[in-house]
Amino acid sequence: MKTILITGGAGFIGSNFLEYVFRKYPEYHVIVLDALTYAGSPDNIPDDIKSSKRFEFWYGNVTNGDLMSQLVSRSDIVVHFAAESHVARSIFDNRIFYETDVLGTQAVANAVSRKNGIDRFIHISTSEVYGTALTAPMTEDHPLNPLSPYASAKAGADRLVYSYIASYGIPAVILRPFNQFGPKQHLEKVIPRFITSAILEEPLTVHGTGGAIRDWLYVKDTCERIDKVMHAPIETIQGEVFNLGSGFELDVLSIARLVLDILKKPDDLISHIGNRPGQVDRHISSTAKASERLGIGPGRPFEEGLAETIAWYATHRSWWEKLLWMRHVPIITESGKVEYH
Repeated sequence: MKTILITGGAGFIGSNFLEYVFRKYPEYHVIVLDALTYAGSPDNIPDDIKSSKRFEFWYGNVTNGDLMSQLVSRSDIVVHFAAESHVARSIFDNRIFYETDVLGTQAVANAVSRKNGIDRFIHISTSEVYGTALTAPMTEDHPLNPLSPYASAKAGADRLVYSYIASYGIPAVILRPFNQFGPKQHLEKVIPRFITSAILEEPLTVHGTGGAIRDWLYVKDTCERIDKVMHAPIETIQGEVFNLGSGFELDVLSIARLVLDILKKPDDLISHIGNRPGQVDRHISSTAKASERLGIGPGRPFEEGLAETIAWYATHRSWWEKLLWMRHVPIITESGKVEYH
């Protein structure tokens, strides 16, 4: 039996990964640590997992070094999701991003460095550390040019983990997911915001022209990729960085139109607002390294994943209706105008 510690396991990707691991590996014991901030909720964890003897939940913050040392000391594998993770919100209130993303990662890395015999530490970074694509597709060697406080905090955490690999030899690997979507994603993110707005027949607000291009990966495909990293021979991945992307790119305006088309809603629901500060123009992931080193194949087609996501939100209104007031974040523009992004 292995014990897996998942930080941020009540959040979007973390809770999906928790469910994936719990159901696929019935011999594993899973510990979740989560501070239950606005983006994490016990509702994201199925009742049968909560009541299982194979599951523990700890309410706490990754910046608590004593708590992290205690939990890491009992774990074989640490998967570190816990982070503040929204670009617009980082512009609205940026201090917490550096506290959680950098100092929290330091607390986890410190605990890992003191644990003898830990199998591996998987740090979940983000493609936002790259900034706008200078080359397409973006390989893991692309320069780090973060364009928002969120991205810069994650870049700091990313390089902090790398420094612990170099200084202390911790068995760590860094993963950089591109844009994720799927069930249980907070309404501040673009796809669930579009879906819920369309269901309610309210405006789908698009930043600028909607021409920002992203690489999109369905969250269940992401979980399968992390699983590959969790079980690869450590000598083949220690100290490495892997993109978690699909290699499929689509602009935001086209996604708004696809959502409306699937839900059979009119195109005139689309509304344009000012461009988001710190906007990244284009992201497209190279998948070559993950394919060659981890045997990762292409994920499901984007429209298939989008249809599954829409179906989930359509049948889980009680989950998201209480979050409607958080769909938009106020931003003060350079001209002093307040916009909701």
